[in-house]
Amino acid sequence: MITTKRCLRIRRKDISFLRFIFEAYDGIAILTTIDPQEGLIAIYIAPGCEREVELLMESLKKDININYQD
Repeated sequence: MITTKRCLRIRRKDISFLRFIFEAYDGIAILTTIDPQEGLIAIYIAPGCEREVELLMESLKKDININYQD
């Protein structure tokens, strides 16, 4: 199974909140913390769930400052 990886930078205080959001959407993605001090995280998106994660992230941008990393 091939997943899509997206790297993001968010505020440190939002890491656990975002992790809980993805846990609530069971199976669409897994969030891992790369550097907690910098707020750098990776989201591994399950095949076929890319659009759902994209819509979720757009909705969350209202409450969380999200910066996509290359």
